[in-house]
Amino acid sequence: MNVTRRTALLSTSATIGTLLASGRAGVAQTDDAADIVLLNARITTMNDARPDATALAARDGVFVAVGDQSNVAGLIGPFTQVVDAGGKRVIPGLIDSHTHSIRGGVNYNLEVRWDTVDSLEEALHLLREQADLTPDGQFVRVAGGFSEFQFKEKRLPTVVELDSVAPNHPVLIHYLYRETLLNTKAIEYFGYDQPGHVTYPGGTIEKDADGNSTGRLLATPSGLLMYRTLSAAPKLSLTDQINSSMQYMDELNGLGITSVSDAGGGGMEFPVADPYQVISWMHERDLLTTRIGYHSFPQVKGEELSNYQDWTKTIRAGSGDDMLKFVGAGENLAWATYDYEIFKEARPDIDPDAEEILEKVMTVLGEAEWPFRQHVTYDETGDRLLPVYEKIAQGPGLTKGWFIDHVETFSERNLERIAELGGGIALQNRLQFQAEDFAALYGTEALGKTPNFRAILDLGVPVGGGTDATRVTSYNPWFSIQWMSTGLSRGGMQMYGDDNLLTREEALRVWTTGSAWFTGDAGRKGAITPGQLADFAVLDRDYFAVTDAQIAKLQSVLTVLGGEVVHAKGSFAHLDLKHMPPISPDWSPVIFENG
Repeated sequence: MNVTRRTALLSTSATIGTLLASGRAGVAQTDDAADIVLLNARITTMNDARPDATALAARDGVFVAVGDQSNVAGLIGPFTQVVDAGGKRVIPGLIDSHTHSIRGGVNYNLEVRWDTVDSLEEALHLLREQADLTPDGQFVRVAGGFSEFQFKEKRLPTVVELDSVAPNHPVLIHYLYRETLLNTKAIEYFGYDQPGHVTYPGGTIEKDADGNSTGRLLATPSGLLMYRTLSAAPKLSLTDQINSSMQYMDELNGLGITSVSDAGGGGMEFPVADPYQVISWMHERDLLTTRIGYHSFPQVKGEELSNYQDWTKTIRAGSGDDMLKFVGAGENLAWATYDYEIFKEARPDIDPDAEEILEKVMTVLGEAEWPFRQHVTYDETGDRLLPVYEKIAQGPGLTKGWFIDHVETFSERNLERIAELGGGIALQNRLQFQAEDFAALYGTEALGKTPNFRAILDLGVPVGGGTDATRVTSYNPWFSIQWMSTGLSRGGMQMYGDDNLLTREEALRVWTTGSAWFTGDAGRKGAITPGQLADFAVLDRDYFAVTDAQIAKLQSVLTVLGGEVVHAKGSFAHLDLKHMPPISPDWSPVIFENG
Protein backbone atom coordinates (compact mmCIF):
# COMPACT_ATOMS: atom_id res chain seq x y z
CA MET A 1 0.00 0.00 0.00
CA ASN A 2 1.35 3.46 -0.88
CA VAL A 3 2.13 5.68 2.12
CA THR A 4 -0.20 8.67 2.18
CA ARG A 5 -1.26 11.20 4.78
CA ARG A 6 -4.26 9.06 5.65
CA THR A 7 -2.38 5.76 5.89
CA ALA A 8 0.42 7.43 7.86
CA LEU A 9 -2.08 8.68 10.42
CA LEU A 10 -3.59 5.22 10.66
CA SER A 11 -0.30 3.33 10.72
CA THR A 12 0.21 3.57 14.49
CA SER A 13 -3.21 2.19 15.34
CA ALA A 14 -2.87 -0.48 12.65
CA THR A 15 0.46 -1.64 14.12
CA ILE A 16 -0.96 -1.81 17.64
CA GLY A 17 -3.94 -3.73 16.34
CA THR A 18 -1.70 -6.25 14.64
CA LEU A 19 0.41 -6.75 17.76
CA LEU A 20 -2.63 -7.26 19.93
CA ALA A 21 -4.15 -9.64 17.43
CA SER A 22 -1.03 -11.85 17.65
CA GLY A 23 -2.03 -14.30 15.03
CA ARG A 24 -5.68 -13.40 14.61
CA ALA A 25 -5.67 -13.08 10.82
CA GLY A 26 -8.97 -11.20 10.67
CA VAL A 27 -7.51 -7.99 12.09
CA ALA A 28 -4.82 -7.37 9.46
CA GLN A 29 -5.75 -5.57 6.23
CA THR A 30 -5.68 -8.09 3.39
CA ASP A 31 -3.63 -7.33 0.27
CA ASP A 32 -6.69 -6.95 -1.93
CA ALA A 33 -8.70 -4.79 0.51
CA ALA A 34 -9.58 -1.32 -0.67
CA ASP A 35 -8.31 1.82 1.03
CA ILE A 36 -11.68 3.52 0.54
CA VAL A 37 -15.14 2.33 -0.50
CA LEU A 38 -18.02 4.65 -1.37
CA LEU A 39 -21.57 3.31 -1.16
CA ASN A 40 -25.09 4.61 -1.78
CA ALA A 41 -23.94 7.15 -4.36
CA ARG A 42 -25.22 8.52 -7.66
CA ILE A 43 -21.98 8.31 -9.62
CA THR A 44 -21.45 9.91 -13.02
CA THR A 45 -18.39 8.00 -14.20
CA MET A 46 -17.57 9.64 -17.57
CA ASN A 47 -16.90 6.09 -18.75
CA ASP A 48 -19.13 5.42 -21.75
CA ALA A 49 -19.03 1.67 -21.10
CA ARG A 50 -20.61 2.22 -17.69
CA PRO A 51 -21.86 5.82 -17.36
CA ASP A 52 -23.58 5.38 -14.00
CA ALA A 53 -22.81 3.53 -10.78
CA THR A 54 -23.75 3.46 -7.10
CA ALA A 55 -20.50 2.26 -5.52
CA LEU A 56 -16.75 2.45 -6.01
CA ALA A 57 -13.55 1.21 -4.40
CA ALA A 58 -9.97 2.46 -4.59
CA ARG A 59 -6.63 0.99 -3.56
CA ASP A 60 -3.08 2.30 -3.94
CA GLY A 61 -4.33 5.52 -5.50
CA VAL A 62 -6.47 4.08 -8.29
CA PHE A 63 -10.01 2.83 -8.74
CA VAL A 64 -10.21 -0.96 -8.48
CA ALA A 65 -13.97 -1.46 -8.73
CA VAL A 66 -16.91 0.64 -9.94
CA GLY A 67 -20.47 -0.63 -10.03
CA ASP A 68 -22.90 -1.47 -7.25
CA GLN A 69 -22.51 -2.69 -3.69
CA SER A 70 -21.99 -6.27 -4.79
CA ASN A 71 -18.94 -5.21 -6.81
CA VAL A 72 -17.17 -3.66 -3.81
CA ALA A 73 -18.37 -5.64 -0.80
CA GLY A 74 -15.56 -8.18 -1.07
CA LEU A 75 -12.95 -5.39 -1.00
CA ILE A 76 -13.85 -4.08 2.45
CA GLY A 77 -11.20 -4.93 5.02
CA PRO A 78 -10.84 -4.01 8.71
CA PHE A 79 -9.09 -0.73 7.90
CA THR A 80 -10.99 0.19 4.75
CA GLN A 81 -12.56 3.64 4.99
CA VAL A 82 -16.22 2.98 4.16
CA VAL A 83 -18.26 6.06 3.27
CA ASP A 84 -22.03 6.28 2.79
CA ALA A 85 -22.64 8.99 0.20
CA GLY A 86 -26.25 9.38 1.26
CA GLY A 87 -27.51 9.30 -2.31
CA LYS A 88 -25.50 12.34 -3.35
CA ARG A 89 -24.17 13.04 -6.84
CA VAL A 90 -20.54 11.96 -7.32
CA ILE A 91 -18.38 13.16 -10.22
CA PRO A 92 -14.75 12.68 -11.26
CA GLY A 93 -12.44 15.28 -9.78
CA LEU A 94 -12.57 18.45 -11.86
CA ILE A 95 -9.48 19.40 -13.87
CA ASP A 96 -8.80 23.06 -14.67
CA SER A 97 -6.90 22.98 -17.97
CA HIS A 98 -5.81 26.63 -17.80
CA THR A 99 -5.15 28.41 -14.56
CA HIS A 100 -2.32 30.14 -12.71
CA SER A 101 -2.64 28.23 -9.47
CA ILE A 102 1.00 28.21 -8.37
CA ARG A 103 1.07 32.01 -8.40
CA GLY A 104 -2.48 32.20 -7.11
CA GLY A 105 -1.65 29.90 -4.22
CA VAL A 106 1.24 31.89 -2.77
CA ASN A 107 -0.87 35.07 -2.87
CA TYR A 108 -4.24 33.67 -1.79
CA ASN A 109 -3.97 34.61 1.89
CA LEU A 110 -3.28 38.24 0.93
CA GLU A 111 -6.36 38.86 -1.19
CA VAL A 112 -9.89 40.03 -0.59
CA ARG A 113 -12.15 38.07 -2.95
CA TRP A 114 -15.11 39.64 -4.74
CA ASP A 115 -15.94 36.53 -6.79
CA THR A 116 -19.48 36.12 -5.42
CA VAL A 117 -20.22 39.69 -4.26
CA ASP A 118 -23.28 41.11 -6.02
CA SER A 119 -23.03 44.81 -5.14
CA LEU A 120 -20.33 47.44 -5.11
CA GLU A 121 -21.66 48.55 -1.75
CA GLU A 122 -20.83 45.16 -0.26
CA ALA A 123 -17.48 45.05 -2.09
CA LEU A 124 -16.45 48.36 -0.53
CA HIS A 125 -17.67 47.18 2.87
CA LEU A 126 -15.31 44.19 2.63
CA LEU A 127 -12.41 46.53 1.91
CA ARG A 128 -13.31 48.73 4.87
CA GLU A 129 -13.43 45.71 7.20
CA GLN A 130 -10.10 44.41 5.91
CA ALA A 131 -8.46 47.82 6.25
CA ASP A 132 -9.35 47.79 9.96
CA LEU A 133 -7.49 44.48 10.35
CA THR A 134 -4.50 45.02 8.08
CA PRO A 135 -1.23 46.12 9.74
CA ASP A 136 0.69 49.19 8.66
CA GLY A 137 2.83 48.66 5.59
CA GLN A 138 0.53 46.05 4.05
CA PHE A 139 -1.91 46.49 1.18
CA VAL A 140 -5.61 45.84 0.97
CA ARG A 141 -5.91 44.20 -2.43
CA VAL A 142 -8.34 42.50 -4.80
CA ALA A 143 -6.47 40.66 -7.54
CA GLY A 144 -9.06 39.65 -10.12
CA GLY A 145 -11.87 37.10 -10.09
CA PHE A 146 -14.81 39.49 -10.50
CA SER A 147 -16.73 41.45 -13.12
CA GLU A 148 -18.07 44.97 -12.74
CA PHE A 149 -21.28 43.64 -14.33
CA GLN A 150 -21.96 41.26 -11.43
CA PHE A 151 -22.51 44.32 -9.22
CA LYS A 152 -26.00 45.79 -9.23
CA GLU A 153 -24.35 49.19 -9.77
CA LYS A 154 -22.65 47.88 -12.97
CA ARG A 155 -19.45 49.80 -12.39
CA LEU A 156 -16.05 49.74 -10.72
CA PRO A 157 -15.26 51.73 -7.58
CA THR A 158 -13.77 55.21 -7.84
CA VAL A 159 -10.47 56.25 -6.28
CA VAL A 160 -12.43 58.56 -3.97
CA GLU A 161 -14.43 55.56 -2.73
CA LEU A 162 -11.23 53.54 -2.20
CA ASP A 163 -9.76 56.41 -0.18
CA SER A 164 -12.90 56.68 1.93
CA VAL A 165 -12.91 53.00 2.99
CA ALA A 166 -9.14 52.73 3.53
CA PRO A 167 -7.63 56.17 4.10
CA ASN A 168 -4.56 54.80 5.92
CA HIS A 169 -3.68 51.80 3.74
CA PRO A 170 -2.67 51.35 0.12
CA VAL A 171 -5.49 49.75 -1.88
CA LEU A 172 -4.98 47.94 -5.19
CA ILE A 173 -7.82 46.58 -7.34
CA HIS A 174 -6.65 44.45 -10.28
CA TYR A 175 -9.43 44.18 -12.88
CA LEU A 176 -9.08 41.60 -15.64
CA TYR A 177 -6.04 42.58 -17.73
CA ARG A 178 -7.69 45.91 -18.51
CA GLU A 179 -6.89 48.19 -15.61
CA THR A 180 -5.66 48.53 -12.05
CA LEU A 181 -7.17 50.98 -9.57
CA LEU A 182 -4.99 52.53 -6.86
CA ASN A 183 -6.05 54.74 -3.99
CA THR A 184 -3.95 57.75 -2.94
CA LYS A 185 -1.80 55.75 -0.51
CA ALA A 186 -1.01 53.20 -3.22
CA ILE A 187 -0.13 55.90 -5.75
CA GLU A 188 2.33 57.28 -3.21
CA TYR A 189 3.72 53.81 -2.42
CA PHE A 190 4.59 53.12 -6.07
CA GLY A 191 5.80 56.68 -6.68
CA TYR A 192 3.40 57.28 -9.55
CA ASP A 193 2.87 60.81 -8.23
CA GLN A 194 6.58 61.62 -8.60
CA PRO A 195 8.45 62.98 -11.62
CA GLY A 196 10.48 60.36 -13.46
CA HIS A 197 8.50 57.43 -12.11
CA VAL A 198 8.96 54.03 -13.72
CA THR A 199 7.00 53.31 -16.90
CA TYR A 200 6.45 50.13 -18.92
CA PRO A 201 5.85 49.75 -22.67
CA GLY A 202 2.24 49.20 -23.67
CA GLY A 203 0.84 50.55 -20.41
CA THR A 204 -0.53 53.94 -19.41
CA ILE A 205 -0.43 55.61 -16.00
CA GLU A 206 -3.43 57.87 -16.42
CA LYS A 207 -2.92 61.55 -15.52
CA ASP A 208 -5.39 64.40 -15.16
CA ALA A 209 -5.12 67.79 -16.88
CA ASP A 210 -2.66 68.95 -14.23
CA GLY A 211 -0.40 65.93 -14.66
CA ASN A 212 -1.48 64.21 -11.46
CA SER A 213 -2.00 60.44 -11.36
CA THR A 214 -5.69 59.55 -11.35
CA GLY A 215 -5.11 56.12 -9.82
CA ARG A 216 -5.92 54.22 -13.01
CA LEU A 217 -3.28 52.04 -14.66
CA LEU A 218 -4.40 51.02 -18.14
CA ALA A 219 -3.32 48.17 -20.39
CA THR A 220 -2.83 49.88 -23.77
CA PRO A 221 -2.76 47.04 -24.71
CA SER A 222 0.00 45.34 -22.70
CA GLY A 223 -0.71 44.26 -19.14
CA LEU A 224 2.98 44.54 -18.17
CA LEU A 225 2.37 47.74 -16.16
CA MET A 226 -0.37 45.96 -14.20
CA TYR A 227 1.77 42.83 -13.68
CA ARG A 228 4.79 44.75 -12.46
CA THR A 229 2.78 47.01 -10.17
CA LEU A 230 1.05 44.11 -8.45
CA SER A 231 4.36 42.23 -8.16
CA ALA A 232 5.94 45.26 -6.43
CA ALA A 233 3.41 45.20 -3.58
CA PRO A 234 4.50 43.48 -0.32
CA LYS A 235 4.64 39.69 -0.40
CA LEU A 236 4.11 37.01 2.20
CA SER A 237 7.06 35.33 3.89
CA LEU A 238 7.98 31.93 2.46
CA THR A 239 6.41 30.25 5.49
CA ASP A 240 3.16 32.12 4.91
CA GLN A 241 3.34 31.38 1.16
CA ILE A 242 3.36 27.68 2.02
CA ASN A 243 0.38 28.16 4.32
CA SER A 244 -1.37 30.24 1.66
CA SER A 245 -0.82 27.54 -0.97
CA MET A 246 -2.25 24.91 1.36
CA GLN A 247 -5.32 27.05 2.02
CA TYR A 248 -5.79 27.73 -1.70
CA MET A 249 -5.62 24.06 -2.63
CA ASP A 250 -8.12 23.32 0.11
CA GLU A 251 -10.40 25.97 -1.40
CA LEU A 252 -10.07 24.33 -4.82
CA ASN A 253 -10.75 20.90 -3.29
CA GLY A 254 -13.89 22.35 -1.72
CA LEU A 255 -15.12 23.13 -5.23
CA GLY A 256 -14.34 19.64 -6.51
CA ILE A 257 -11.02 20.42 -8.23
CA THR A 258 -8.35 17.74 -7.95
CA SER A 259 -6.01 18.68 -10.84
CA VAL A 260 -4.80 21.83 -12.57
CA SER A 261 -2.76 22.70 -15.63
CA ASP A 262 -0.72 25.75 -14.65
CA ALA A 263 0.13 28.22 -17.42
CA GLY A 264 2.93 30.10 -15.63
CA GLY A 265 2.42 33.85 -15.76
CA GLY A 266 3.88 37.27 -15.23
CA GLY A 267 6.20 37.65 -12.25
CA MET A 268 6.97 33.91 -12.31
CA GLU A 269 10.59 33.56 -13.40
CA PHE A 270 10.88 29.94 -14.44
CA PRO A 271 12.07 27.76 -12.75
CA VAL A 272 13.63 29.70 -9.86
CA ALA A 273 10.86 32.04 -8.65
CA ASP A 274 9.71 31.60 -5.05
CA PRO A 275 6.32 30.11 -6.05
CA TYR A 276 8.07 27.24 -7.88
CA GLN A 277 10.33 26.66 -4.90
CA VAL A 278 7.33 26.65 -2.56
CA ILE A 279 5.37 24.15 -4.63
CA SER A 280 8.43 21.86 -4.96
CA TRP A 281 9.04 21.99 -1.21
CA MET A 282 5.41 21.07 -0.57
CA HIS A 283 5.57 18.24 -3.09
CA GLU A 284 8.62 16.75 -1.40
CA ARG A 285 6.69 16.66 1.88
CA ASP A 286 3.44 15.24 0.46
CA LEU A 287 1.53 18.46 1.16
CA LEU A 288 -0.07 18.93 -2.26
CA THR A 289 -3.80 18.25 -2.45
CA THR A 290 -4.20 19.07 -6.13
CA ARG A 291 -2.24 17.50 -8.96
CA ILE A 292 -0.25 20.12 -10.87
CA GLY A 293 1.02 20.01 -14.43
CA TYR A 294 2.99 23.19 -15.13
CA HIS A 295 4.52 25.06 -18.05
CA SER A 296 7.39 27.50 -18.60
CA PHE A 297 6.68 31.20 -19.27
CA PRO A 298 9.44 33.60 -20.42
CA GLN A 299 9.33 36.92 -18.58
CA VAL A 300 11.41 39.31 -20.71
CA LYS A 301 10.63 40.29 -24.28
CA GLY A 302 13.57 39.49 -26.54
CA GLU A 303 14.92 36.74 -24.29
CA GLU A 304 12.39 34.05 -25.10
CA LEU A 305 14.55 32.18 -27.61
CA SER A 306 17.58 32.03 -25.32
CA ASN A 307 15.29 31.00 -22.42
CA TYR A 308 13.92 28.05 -24.36
CA GLN A 309 17.35 27.09 -25.67
CA ASP A 310 18.60 26.91 -22.07
CA TRP A 311 15.54 25.21 -20.59
CA THR A 312 15.27 22.48 -23.24
CA LYS A 313 18.87 21.47 -22.56
CA THR A 314 18.32 20.87 -18.85
CA ILE A 315 14.64 19.97 -18.35
CA ARG A 316 12.83 17.03 -19.88
CA ALA A 317 9.21 17.58 -20.84
CA GLY A 318 6.99 15.19 -18.92
CA SER A 319 9.38 14.87 -15.98
CA GLY A 320 7.83 14.51 -12.54
CA ASP A 321 5.04 12.32 -11.21
CA ASP A 322 1.27 12.22 -10.86
CA MET A 323 1.31 15.02 -8.28
CA LEU A 324 3.77 17.51 -9.85
CA LYS A 325 4.82 17.26 -13.48
CA PHE A 326 6.53 19.60 -15.93
CA VAL A 327 4.49 19.49 -19.13
CA GLY A 328 6.15 21.85 -21.61
CA ALA A 329 6.35 25.41 -22.94
CA GLY A 330 3.89 28.31 -22.70
CA GLU A 331 1.42 29.83 -22.44
CA ASN A 332 3.75 32.59 -23.54
CA LEU A 333 6.04 31.45 -26.33
CA ALA A 334 7.02 34.96 -27.43
CA TRP A 335 5.74 38.35 -26.30
CA ALA A 336 5.67 39.49 -29.93
CA THR A 337 2.77 37.07 -30.54
CA TYR A 338 0.70 37.99 -27.47
CA ASP A 339 -2.77 39.39 -28.26
CA TYR A 340 -4.24 40.85 -25.09
CA GLU A 341 -7.93 40.18 -24.45
CA ILE A 342 -9.41 43.56 -23.57
CA PHE A 343 -12.84 43.05 -25.08
CA LYS A 344 -13.88 46.62 -24.32
CA GLU A 345 -11.21 47.90 -26.70
CA ALA A 346 -10.36 47.28 -30.34
CA ARG A 347 -8.34 44.17 -31.10
CA PRO A 348 -4.59 44.74 -30.69
CA ASP A 349 -2.19 43.73 -33.44
CA ILE A 350 0.71 41.44 -32.67
CA ASP A 351 4.21 42.64 -33.56
CA PRO A 352 5.28 42.87 -37.23
CA ASP A 353 8.04 40.29 -36.68
CA ALA A 354 5.89 37.90 -34.62
CA GLU A 355 6.04 35.09 -37.19
CA GLU A 356 9.83 35.20 -37.46
CA ILE A 357 10.30 35.10 -33.70
CA LEU A 358 7.73 32.34 -33.20
CA GLU A 359 9.31 30.15 -35.87
CA LYS A 360 12.68 30.27 -34.11
CA VAL A 361 11.14 29.39 -30.73
CA MET A 362 8.99 26.59 -32.15
CA THR A 363 11.99 25.13 -33.97
CA VAL A 364 13.81 24.80 -30.64
CA LEU A 365 10.73 23.21 -29.04
CA GLY A 366 10.24 20.80 -31.93
CA GLU A 367 13.86 19.66 -31.88
CA ALA A 368 13.69 19.13 -28.11
CA GLU A 369 10.34 17.30 -28.39
CA TRP A 370 8.68 19.73 -26.01
CA PRO A 371 4.90 20.07 -26.31
CA PHE A 372 3.62 23.60 -25.88
CA ARG A 373 0.58 25.71 -25.22
CA GLN A 374 0.06 29.16 -26.72
CA HIS A 375 -2.16 32.08 -25.78
CA VAL A 376 -4.12 33.14 -28.90
CA THR A 377 -7.34 35.11 -28.56
CA TYR A 378 -8.32 36.48 -31.96
CA ASP A 379 -8.94 34.90 -35.35
CA GLU A 380 -6.73 37.51 -37.00
CA THR A 381 -3.83 36.40 -34.80
CA GLY A 382 -4.54 32.83 -35.86
CA ASP A 383 -4.37 33.92 -39.50
CA ARG A 384 -0.81 35.07 -38.93
CA LEU A 385 0.50 32.39 -36.59
CA LEU A 386 -1.04 29.17 -37.90
CA PRO A 387 1.11 29.24 -41.07
CA VAL A 388 4.12 29.05 -38.75
CA TYR A 389 2.60 25.97 -37.10
CA GLU A 390 2.08 24.41 -40.53
CA LYS A 391 5.68 25.12 -41.51
CA ILE A 392 7.06 23.66 -38.26
CA ALA A 393 4.88 20.57 -38.71
CA GLN A 394 6.73 19.89 -41.97
CA GLY A 395 10.12 20.47 -40.34
CA PRO A 396 11.12 19.92 -36.70
CA GLY A 397 7.57 18.85 -35.89
CA LEU A 398 4.83 19.74 -33.44
CA THR A 399 5.29 17.48 -30.42
CA LYS A 400 2.18 15.53 -29.45
CA GLY A 401 0.25 17.26 -26.68
CA TRP A 402 0.48 20.83 -28.05
CA PHE A 403 -2.56 23.07 -27.88
CA ILE A 404 -3.89 26.61 -28.19
CA ASP A 405 -5.51 28.46 -25.30
CA HIS A 406 -8.53 30.77 -25.60
CA VAL A 407 -9.50 30.98 -29.37
CA GLU A 408 -12.52 33.15 -28.51
CA THR A 409 -13.05 34.68 -31.97
CA PHE A 410 -11.55 31.90 -34.11
CA SER A 411 -13.32 31.15 -37.39
CA GLU A 412 -14.35 27.61 -38.24
CA ARG A 413 -11.54 27.46 -40.81
CA ASN A 414 -8.84 28.29 -38.27
CA LEU A 415 -10.34 25.82 -35.81
CA GLU A 416 -10.15 23.19 -38.53
CA ARG A 417 -6.47 24.03 -39.09
CA ILE A 418 -5.77 23.23 -35.44
CA ALA A 419 -7.53 19.90 -35.89
CA GLU A 420 -5.64 19.10 -39.10
CA LEU A 421 -2.36 19.68 -37.28
CA GLY A 422 -3.34 17.42 -34.36
CA GLY A 423 -3.63 20.08 -31.66
CA GLY A 424 -6.00 20.61 -28.76
CA ILE A 425 -8.11 23.57 -27.66
CA ALA A 426 -8.34 24.81 -24.08
CA LEU A 427 -11.38 26.97 -23.35
CA GLN A 428 -11.74 29.42 -20.45
CA ASN A 429 -14.63 31.62 -19.36
CA ARG A 430 -12.81 34.95 -19.73
CA LEU A 431 -15.64 36.28 -21.90
CA GLN A 432 -18.20 35.47 -19.19
CA PHE A 433 -16.68 38.35 -17.23
CA GLN A 434 -16.66 40.76 -20.20
CA ALA A 435 -19.67 39.76 -22.32
CA GLU A 436 -21.39 43.12 -22.01
CA ASP A 437 -18.25 44.93 -23.21
CA PHE A 438 -17.83 42.54 -26.13
CA ALA A 439 -21.46 42.94 -27.21
CA ALA A 440 -21.18 46.73 -27.08
CA LEU A 441 -18.11 46.64 -29.34
CA TYR A 442 -18.86 43.77 -31.72
CA GLY A 443 -22.60 43.15 -31.38
CA THR A 444 -24.71 40.38 -29.86
CA GLU A 445 -24.69 38.31 -33.06
CA ALA A 446 -20.90 38.02 -32.95
CA LEU A 447 -21.06 37.31 -29.21
CA GLY A 448 -23.37 34.37 -29.88
CA LYS A 449 -20.53 32.40 -31.51
CA THR A 450 -17.71 33.58 -29.27
CA PRO A 451 -16.31 31.05 -28.77
CA ASN A 452 -17.97 28.65 -31.19
CA PHE A 453 -18.53 25.77 -28.75
CA ARG A 454 -20.46 23.57 -31.11
CA ALA A 455 -17.97 23.86 -33.96
CA ILE A 456 -15.10 23.10 -31.58
CA LEU A 457 -16.72 19.98 -30.14
CA ASP A 458 -17.77 18.77 -33.57
CA LEU A 459 -14.11 18.79 -34.69
CA GLY A 460 -13.38 15.86 -32.39
CA VAL A 461 -10.15 17.45 -31.11
CA PRO A 462 -9.13 17.35 -27.43
CA VAL A 463 -11.07 20.10 -25.63
CA GLY A 464 -10.42 21.17 -22.05
CA GLY A 465 -12.30 23.45 -19.69
CA GLY A 466 -10.61 26.07 -17.55
CA THR A 467 -10.82 29.41 -15.81
CA ASP A 468 -7.66 31.49 -16.42
CA ALA A 469 -7.77 32.28 -12.70
CA THR A 470 -6.89 34.11 -10.59
CA ARG A 471 -6.05 37.56 -11.97
CA VAL A 472 -8.59 37.48 -14.78
CA THR A 473 -11.44 35.23 -13.72
CA SER A 474 -12.50 33.40 -10.60
CA TYR A 475 -10.96 30.04 -9.72
CA ASN A 476 -14.50 28.69 -9.23
CA PRO A 477 -14.94 25.94 -11.87
CA TRP A 478 -18.72 26.07 -11.61
CA PHE A 479 -18.76 29.57 -13.10
CA SER A 480 -17.08 28.12 -16.19
CA ILE A 481 -19.35 25.08 -16.30
CA GLN A 482 -22.40 27.34 -15.96
CA TRP A 483 -21.10 29.52 -18.81
CA MET A 484 -20.66 26.52 -21.12
CA SER A 485 -24.04 24.95 -20.35
CA THR A 486 -26.30 28.01 -19.90
CA GLY A 487 -24.58 30.91 -21.68
CA LEU A 488 -25.03 33.23 -18.70
CA SER A 489 -22.49 36.01 -18.17
CA ARG A 490 -21.46 37.00 -14.66
CA GLY A 491 -23.75 39.98 -15.11
CA GLY A 492 -26.70 37.76 -16.05
CA MET A 493 -26.62 38.42 -19.80
CA GLN A 494 -27.72 35.58 -22.08
CA MET A 495 -24.68 35.20 -24.30
CA TYR A 496 -25.62 32.25 -26.51
CA GLY A 497 -28.59 30.61 -28.10
CA ASP A 498 -29.39 26.92 -27.74
CA ASP A 499 -27.36 26.17 -30.88
CA ASN A 500 -24.13 27.17 -29.13
CA LEU A 501 -24.58 25.64 -25.70
CA LEU A 502 -23.17 22.43 -24.30
CA THR A 503 -25.34 19.98 -22.44
CA ARG A 504 -24.52 19.63 -18.75
CA GLU A 505 -22.97 16.24 -19.46
CA GLU A 506 -20.81 17.71 -22.25
CA ALA A 507 -19.63 20.55 -20.04
CA LEU A 508 -18.70 18.11 -17.27
CA ARG A 509 -16.89 15.88 -19.75
CA VAL A 510 -14.83 18.83 -21.00
CA TRP A 511 -13.86 19.55 -17.38
CA THR A 512 -12.88 15.93 -16.62
CA THR A 513 -11.82 13.48 -19.33
CA GLY A 514 -11.35 16.38 -21.74
CA SER A 515 -9.02 18.36 -19.51
CA ALA A 516 -6.96 15.28 -18.57
CA TRP A 517 -5.38 15.34 -22.04
CA PHE A 518 -3.83 18.76 -21.42
CA THR A 519 -1.32 17.46 -18.87
CA GLY A 520 -0.62 14.31 -20.88
CA ASP A 521 -2.94 12.22 -18.72
CA ALA A 522 -5.68 11.09 -21.10
CA GLY A 523 -6.87 7.70 -19.89
CA ARG A 524 -4.97 8.18 -16.64
CA LYS A 525 -7.43 10.47 -14.88
CA GLY A 526 -10.76 12.20 -15.47
CA ALA A 527 -13.09 9.18 -15.27
CA ILE A 528 -14.30 6.96 -12.46
CA THR A 529 -13.26 3.63 -13.89
CA PRO A 530 -10.89 0.84 -12.77
CA GLY A 531 -7.24 1.67 -13.38
CA GLN A 532 -7.58 5.46 -13.39
CA LEU A 533 -6.43 7.73 -10.56
CA ALA A 534 -8.99 7.68 -7.76
CA ASP A 535 -9.99 11.34 -7.80
CA PHE A 536 -13.64 12.22 -7.20
CA ALA A 537 -15.98 14.69 -5.54
CA VAL A 538 -19.28 14.26 -3.70
CA LEU A 539 -21.41 17.33 -4.45
CA ASP A 540 -23.66 19.11 -2.00
CA ARG A 541 -26.45 19.17 -4.60
CA ASP A 542 -27.18 17.28 -7.79
CA TYR A 543 -25.49 19.03 -10.72
CA PHE A 544 -27.99 17.48 -13.13
CA ALA A 545 -31.04 18.62 -11.15
CA VAL A 546 -30.25 22.13 -9.86
CA THR A 547 -31.42 25.25 -11.69
CA ASP A 548 -29.13 27.07 -14.11
CA ALA A 549 -28.48 29.78 -11.52
CA GLN A 550 -27.57 27.21 -8.84
CA ILE A 551 -24.82 25.62 -10.94
CA ALA A 552 -22.48 28.46 -9.97
CA LYS A 553 -23.14 27.75 -6.27
CA LEU A 554 -22.24 24.05 -6.24
CA GLN A 555 -19.60 22.79 -3.82
CA SER A 556 -18.00 19.51 -2.88
CA VAL A 557 -18.73 18.11 0.57
CA LEU A 558 -16.18 15.31 0.12
CA THR A 559 -13.18 15.43 -2.22
CA VAL A 560 -10.89 12.44 -2.65
CA LEU A 561 -7.48 12.50 -4.34
CA GLY A 562 -5.79 9.22 -5.11
CA GLY A 563 -8.17 7.41 -2.79
CA GLU A 564 -7.43 9.79 0.10
CA VAL A 565 -9.86 12.30 1.58
CA VAL A 566 -8.40 15.79 1.12
CA HIS A 567 -11.48 17.87 1.88
CA ALA A 568 -14.64 17.15 3.82
CA LYS A 569 -17.35 19.20 5.47
CA GLY A 570 -20.86 18.91 6.86
CA SER A 571 -21.80 15.34 7.64
CA PHE A 572 -18.52 14.14 6.10
CA ALA A 573 -16.24 16.42 8.15
CA HIS A 574 -15.08 13.62 10.44
CA LEU A 575 -13.46 11.88 7.46
CA ASP A 576 -10.94 14.67 6.87
CA LEU A 577 -7.71 13.63 8.62
CA LYS A 578 -5.24 16.01 7.00
CA HIS A 579 -5.52 18.69 9.70
CA MET A 580 -5.27 21.97 7.77
CA PRO A 581 -3.10 24.43 9.75
CA PRO A 582 -4.49 27.77 10.95
CA ILE A 583 -4.45 30.48 8.30
CA SER A 584 -1.47 32.84 8.42
CA PRO A 585 -0.83 35.71 8.73
CA ASP A 586 -3.44 36.31 11.42
CA TRP A 587 -4.88 39.32 9.54
CA SER A 588 -5.44 37.38 6.31
CA PRO A 589 -8.70 38.20 4.49
CA VAL A 590 -9.29 34.45 4.13
CA ILE A 591 -9.87 34.14 7.89
CA PHE A 592 -12.73 36.58 7.80
CA GLU A 593 -14.19 35.34 4.52
CA ASN A 594 -14.46 31.92 6.17
CA GLY A 595 -16.14 33.39 9.23
